[in-house]
Amino acid sequence: MITKETIQKNLWNCLEDTSFLNVPGFRRDKVRDTYDRGDTLILITTDRQSAFDRILANIPFKGQVLNRLSAFWFENTSDIISNHVIHIPDPNVTIGKKCKVIPVEFVMRAYLTGSTATSVWVQYSQGIRDICGHILPDGMKRNQKLEQPILTPAKKSAEHDESITAAQIVDEGLIDKGTWEYLHKIAFSLFARGTEIADRNGLILVDTKYEFGIDDKGEILLIDEIHTPDSSRYWMKETYESRLAEGKEPENIDKEFLRLWFREHCDPYEDKILPTAPDDLVIELSYRYIRLFEMLTGKEFADDGTHPVKERLKKNLHAYLS
Repeated sequence: MITKETIQKNLWNCLEDTSFLNVPGFRRDKVRDTYDRGDTLILITTDRQSAFDRILANIPFKGQVLNRLSAFWFENTSDIISNHVIHIPDPNVTIGKKCKVIPVEFVMRAYLTGSTATSVWVQYSQGIRDICGHILPDGMKRNQKLEQPILTPAKKSAEHDESITAAQIVDEGLIDKGTWEYLHKIAFSLFARGTEIADRNGLILVDTKYEFGIDDKGEILLIDEIHTPDSSRYWMKETYESRLAEGKEPENIDKEFLRLWFREHCDPYEDKILPTAPDDLVIELSYRYIRLFEMLTGKEFADDGTHPVKERLKKNLHAYLS
């Protein structure tokens, strides 16, 4: 596994932006840079770290972890639903089918947790018991396991996603009833597969989101990313029960601790200028992402970081960008 010393040496070598490629069809999202090539998309996962609808920092190797981990999960869920992946020419890059994006995120939750405004714990702590049509009982504790996983869909928006119920999704015409019922079933199947694989590797898949699109043949595909530490929350299984009993936060292996740091040092929703994330937190987050990759896949994360990521990207994408 890559050491923290190697990560520290690569603080300069983050992929923050890909506009240097000078290719048309460019769109910059929170973490991913996308290039529209007609029937296909070049999806480049950068090292930008987002939360609270903002960029908090750049994390060495993060883009590689997300892209390679998504590739692992796409392969291990292809029997449940087909996906958009065509080829992965670079650790940070996926060549995918261009799809019409279904404007709903399928957010699966198995625990009462979270720190953002839309999280179930924040809503619950404010007295809300009806979470997207799911009625939660009184008396629950932070980080407690729900009786069963729930689907809390969100309506996609350019600014920030909005919670929505199944009935509203159908009534507003975002998805027809038949497609909703199909994707509802798929989301639960994907979450069950993710939970199973995480569990046998010493992890708890706490929550996650899925996105779907429709290709030019009318087939619904799984798109974007799946079960990454950016789109999901993971806890260490071995220490969960004891830490819950002691009133401590679960031992997490995702970006939640960075979210909590910003919560403690500023108002990440309102402050115009955010504090700079300390190097030790950035290094720790990179280390956790790499550790998660290795735990889930059983493979060593092999990258010594001796070459600039931009030069590698230009070389590996030459055939697709010319």
